[in-house]
Amino acid sequence: MKKQTGLGRGLDALIDTHVVTEGSSSINEVDLSLISANPDQPRRSFDAEALEEMSRSIREHGIISPITLRKNDDGTYMIIAGERRFRAAKMAGLKTIPAYVRTAKDEQVMEWALIENIQREDLDAIEIALAYQRLMDEYQLTQESMAERVGKKRATVANYLRLLKLPAEIQLGIKEKKIDMGHARAILGSPSTEQQLDIYKRILRDGLSVRKVEEMVSKKKTESLPKATQKDHPYQEQEKTLEEHLGMGVRIDAKHLTITFRTEEQLRLIIERLLH
Repeated sequence: MKKQTGLGRGLDALIDTHVVTEGSSSINEVDLSLISANPDQPRRSFDAEALEEMSRSIREHGIISPITLRKNDDGTYMIIAGERRFRAAKMAGLKTIPAYVRTAKDEQVMEWALIENIQREDLDAIEIALAYQRLMDEYQLTQESMAERVGKKRATVANYLRLLKLPAEIQLGIKEKKIDMGHARAILGSPSTEQQLDIYKRILRDGLSVRKVEEMVSKKKTESLPKATQKDHPYQEQEKTLEEHLGMGVRIDAKHLTITFRTEEQLRLIIERLLH
């Protein structure tokens, strides 16, 4: 049987070969006053309402899942995973919190925090992209090695990193959940910052679907082609019909049919529409 790798194995499985756990595998009750947040935590925002809900649950039921800490040389602790539970426990008035205490190198802590947050789906797409980029920059990782370490496909890592090429206004819209990952990937198909911002504003104004955005981007790209490539030819009507059906740029020349796409999602849509 092939050995599982990445997120499918869980956080503990990813780090058990690199970490020594204090007190074997037992759970420790750690004083909250001795715990500090990880300054390299990839998650930058915590929803106040969600924290309050978790705090009420903790007051009623206690902490169900221990957090994970690293012990510092001075006897204090830094959070590896579980900052939201730590914050909610403080709000609930707890004095201690159950925790796994581990020894770890600095370079491992951020990686584990990223993995834990991805597993719990706690990060927005921009936070994930920034964390990937930072890990790659600090430890000279390629997209392939980064993907292997977090248990994702290389294309998935690449798609997140591409989000960092978007204008700051659109990145903020992703963080604030004004648009989703599908919209963002479609916007990336537009060649200029001006066009990307224009499409983004139309999404917010008109509530455009991802498919509609893809169609808009494809149309803008076709319109921007040099006039010499748009001259009349025998298959002009057929091209127009296919473009309207597929929502992508189409070119028919002699014995060749060319359909232009930029992302795996657009390719999937092309195949789906051709088959139906």
